[in-house]
Amino acid sequence: MCQCIQKQVELFKHLQHKRSKRNEMKFSWLSEYLANIINASALHEAVTRPFSELRLELLSPQAIYCRIKSTSAEALEHLLIACAVYLLVCLGLYKLTFWLSASVTGVPEARKEQHGGNGDTASKGLRNALQNGLRLRSVHLPKSALMGRVLLVIAHPDDECMFFGPLIYSLTQRDGCQVYVLCLSNGNYEQQAQFRREELFRACKRLGIAESNIILVNATNLPDDPNVEWRTDAVASFILHTVESLDIKAIFTFDRDGVSSHPNHCAVYYAAASLCLANLLPKACKFYTLDSINLVRKYLSIFDFLCTCFMSTHWCILSWKEASVIRGAMLEHQSQMKWFRWLYIYTSRYMYINSMREINLSDVELEMQIHDH
Repeated sequence: MCQCIQKQVELFKHLQHKRSKRNEMKFSWLSEYLANIINASALHEAVTRPFSELRLELLSPQAIYCRIKSTSAEALEHLLIACAVYLLVCLGLYKLTFWLSASVTGVPEARKEQHGGNGDTASKGLRNALQNGLRLRSVHLPKSALMGRVLLVIAHPDDECMFFGPLIYSLTQRDGCQVYVLCLSNGNYEQQAQFRREELFRACKRLGIAESNIILVNATNLPDDPNVEWRTDAVASFILHTVESLDIKAIFTFDRDGVSSHPNHCAVYYAAASLCLANLLPKACKFYTLDSINLVRKYLSIFDFLCTCFMSTHWCILSWKEASVIRGAMLEHQSQMKWFRWLYIYTSRYMYINSMREINLSDVELEMQIHDH
């Protein structure tokens, strides 16, 4: 009996031992797999840890500041170089333009005979070739035949000098061109109407406009006041009456933005545009507006030359000596010569350069749609 029990116990132990071995074999592959994973993660951490530390260093505030500082300094340096190159190119083309525009017909006959006519002919041919090839001209306006009688429509006394000076100077230098000025207010914003009237006549005289060619409107419904909206029909009636009575061939005035966004300037444009839209202007009368430009270009002085020549249809550019005539005319408006006006007459592009574009019916329709919106 005892022997049987002992044999069963030994058999049970043998079976248990075999079962434990089988379990060990069954889960040995899992332990090996887990060990491999642990080793792989340790290897990955060892490899990527330096890069993660480097990334943290690059993303630190100090590193970002240093990087931005170095990049900004490099970008600023490139920007300054580009600006310097642009200014030098503009200055060179500005000088070249007036050399091209110089008339060889002004050379005295004795000097021509002394130096020979071939040199003058060659110089003239070179200038013509450069003018045609580079499109560089100090004056690029419509033909003289279309500009016999010109009407300049302005809102206030001093607008003719501050904004239209180069245009007036260029037109008065043309043979057979009569320039008329229609000023739609007497400049009574600061109760100085009488002084500003006299200043307008003196300034126009300096610009070469006869006193008889100046029309100064003194209407109570068109006050010199940015807070008062001028009625389009009232302004249009003055313009139309002047055009018909003087047989005007071309009208020049502000564009939709009025150069300085003054409401009175803009009202003049919309009045003239309404005449064009209603087909009330004579067929022979052309309508031109002065280009309004952004603030940066506005105070680039002569360095807006390059943008003007390649972005505008019609333009006129004055030399420093010619612009002195405009500055002198502006100085006649002593009642308006605040401290910032002194900066304006030397830095403003409108004292040296005017650019214009012709307005047709389709342009007016588009402008009116923009205005309605």
